[in-house]
Amino acid sequence: MARRRGGLSGEAEPEGELPPAAPVADGFNEPAPHFLGHRTRLRERFRQSGGDALPDYELLELVLFRAVPRADVKPLAKALVDRFGSFAEVITATPARLREVKGVGEAIITEFKLIGAAVQRVTREGLKARPVLSSWSAVIAHCRASMAFAAQEEFRVLFLDKRNQLILDEVQQRGTVDHTPVYPREVVKRALEVAASAVILVHNHPSGDPTPSQADIQMTKTIIDVAKPLGIEVHDHIIVGKGGHASLRGLRLI
Repeated sequence: MARRRGGLSGEAEPEGELPPAAPVADGFNEPAPHFLGHRTRLRERFRQSGGDALPDYELLELVLFRAVPRADVKPLAKALVDRFGSFAEVITATPARLREVKGVGEAIITEFKLIGAAVQRVTREGLKARPVLSSWSAVIAHCRASMAFAAQEEFRVLFLDKRNQLILDEVQQRGTVDHTPVYPREVVKRALEVAASAVILVHNHPSGDPTPSQADIQMTKTIIDVAKPLGIEVHDHIIVGKGGHASLRGLRLI
């Protein structure tokens, strides 16, 4: 069977009638006569009520419509949510894990990664042009959007200027499901390279529990000790997970 691929540049599908018979993507059933009507109704519900009115699988269907223009994607949307747990976890899943689900090809993965990149771009913009410390909710929103649902630990640093405005948001290290190597001198070296006056450290706990470990606390104190003589302040170390976030400064651990 010939393959039909969707993608970012795909043409908009007609919403009023069933299109001519055409091959569909591998892993999908032939389109049923009602599937275009379902798409029209779902889009209308989204336009009228917004995303909060839709369960995760229906929101995911709306994303899949672009990548798979001529097939019923509801079963795939439900299978993805069942596999990964939520809309956010589907969107942030690695391409390798997504490919394990029957019916997921490169067009679908591209759509998911585009959504993820857009969310990070929007939340990062919320940190610019104003002091980060006066926009703490925006900091947390960006950290959670960027890392909370990642399958492996990541360690990132927000580098700030003397007015506490964002200079750079950079992932320093990626590790395993429960460990990321962090090199305090490299963190401080990078801060000097970008002329940062302060930093906010961030990492995630893929387990979902953001409670800091003793290793997290000790590593943070080591970075503080290395940074302080060079005039670089460590404002906080934020740990994010599916279950929320924790601030070492807020917990009075640093």
